[in-house]
Amino acid sequence: MMADALRLEVIGREGGGGVSGGACGSGMGGGDDDSLDMGPPTTSSGACAGMSDSSLTQYLASSKMKIDELFIQWLSLPESQKLVLSLLEDAQAGLPLVGPSGSTSSGGSSVGGSGHGGAGVGACSPLSPSSSQSLFAATTPPLSPRGSGGSPLSPKSPARRMGMPFVGPSISPMKKAADTRHFIPQFYWPEGPPAAKEAKSQCVSKANQLFAAGNNPNGLGMSAFGPVTRDVCRVPSFFNGCLFRKVDSDNTGLVSKDKFIQFWCEGTPNLMMADLPTRVFHVLKQADRNFLVQDDFRPLLRELLATHPGLEFLHETPEFQERYAETVIYRIFYHVNRSGNGRITLRELKRSNLISAMKHVDDEEDINKVLRYFSYEHFYVIYCKFWELDSDHDFLLGKDDLIRYGQHALTYRIVERIFSQVARKFTSGVEGKMNYEDFVWFILSEEDKTTERSLEYWFKCIDLDCDGKITAKEMHYFYREQLDRMECMTQEPVLFEDVVCQMSDMIKPEKDGEITLRDLKRCKLSGSFFNILFNLNKFVAFETRDPFLIRQEREDPTLTEWDRFARAEYVRLSMEDEGEDGSNGNGEDWDENLEAPF
Repeated sequence: MMADALRLEVIGREGGGGVSGGACGSGMGGGDDDSLDMGPPTTSSGACAGMSDSSLTQYLASSKMKIDELFIQWLSLPESQKLVLSLLEDAQAGLPLVGPSGSTSSGGSSVGGSGHGGAGVGACSPLSPSSSQSLFAATTPPLSPRGSGGSPLSPKSPARRMGMPFVGPSISPMKKAADTRHFIPQFYWPEGPPAAKEAKSQCVSKANQLFAAGNNPNGLGMSAFGPVTRDVCRVPSFFNGCLFRKVDSDNTGLVSKDKFIQFWCEGTPNLMMADLPTRVFHVLKQADRNFLVQDDFRPLLRELLATHPGLEFLHETPEFQERYAETVIYRIFYHVNRSGNGRITLRELKRSNLISAMKHVDDEEDINKVLRYFSYEHFYVIYCKFWELDSDHDFLLGKDDLIRYGQHALTYRIVERIFSQVARKFTSGVEGKMNYEDFVWFILSEEDKTTERSLEYWFKCIDLDCDGKITAKEMHYFYREQLDRMECMTQEPVLFEDVVCQMSDMIKPEKDGEITLRDLKRCKLSGSFFNILFNLNKFVAFETRDPFLIRQEREDPTLTEWDRFARAEYVRLSMEDEGEDGSNGNGEDWDENLEAPF
């Protein structure tokens, strides 16, 4: 119907006339009679009254085919195409389709009746605005405007069914919707939201007070910059040196008030409006990087060692200060750097608990109460365990050294897999040797098999063909050595078939016979799965269900397996040191050369 209406409209706009016809026949004027002949001429509105039904159907079909043919010929003309495009644009905009005026012929009548002589298309009046609007409105309802005035009546509304006339919109609905669309304020700021005037004024006022209290018109030195770090920037106090050097980019030794405000309140990103992880990230990172590396944390740890009251006892032993700082950095990258590429991104920093641990360090005087990353007791345990295994003290461990870990708890086959570096590439640079950093990764993975990092570490070791799944064949390869060791220790061996059933019930893999890393991460007993395969001491403890360990877990469920291990090992190492002290009499003849690492 839309195409037929468009034909009528464009023919009317061409100025050739209108439409005339009787009950069934029609004629066209204003052109060549031969080319426009569509059948027998009509002489009156009842000219077809005597036709049979079949003849009438054939007549109507041939007339429609002729109209279509003529319409296609007309539509191919450039002027016609411009006219059609104009009509389509008006229809899309919701404007009424107005036919040409002033081109009526004498004796013309409205659609529905005409005489033969002088009638036809030229004898009829063109489509009027009201008729063309009604014709198109019956087939294509206008676009619904989105303004406050409400949408017009739809063709099927109750009012339309009752015979109420349809009134189109007075302006373009699309234009009206565009004028009344809601404004969506910006909600994502890649470089941080802009500083609010009130927040900036408060920051500047506080900075004015602190810089005025410094009694130096040129600015503040590093020691006097501490209150600005704590009260204005609201970052941990041991960030003072890093922040001062960041602002004092010219290394003048002084930071003026204007330079600080420009860096903190007007820089990119706007650190004044940023959250704490973003502030820490941008204070620590280098200007040409978008990530943190290990060296970025070393100045921070040096200041922590120099200022924290819980680490004052290390001031006289700088070599152990360096080891403590290295251990903290290795632990940070072990847990925070999920990608394992040695580069901590802002996203990884925000997803970690490092920022809360830093705040805890700043508030807590006892460094050993900060169990995450910074505990000195944890460092003491790690370093002493490494020192015990490093028999030649070259700060490198070989396979023979690592096999003695935990009183020979590990199997030879798992040690071979560790030194194949399939789980993690060694950073020692020496073939067949692991350094202190590699050992930190090993001991954290071995003593706490509940973390995702440790599960990934050991999964790679057990997955011999690196196909992403552990099969019964791979489990049997590692468990066979466990069986031999149990027989040598005169313990009743546990058959592999029983172990497989037990582990399957424990892990509940999605696919029988294949254990994936996803299965292990869903299970809370994944650590026992690995202990069964290559750690005999922990396997036996799991089988016997040591009540001492169960009581420890119930006493403080917030402690991790690593926390409980480090606490027990620190007590053992402390007792050994005290025993060594007692063996030297009253301590007056103590030989410093025999002193332990601490």
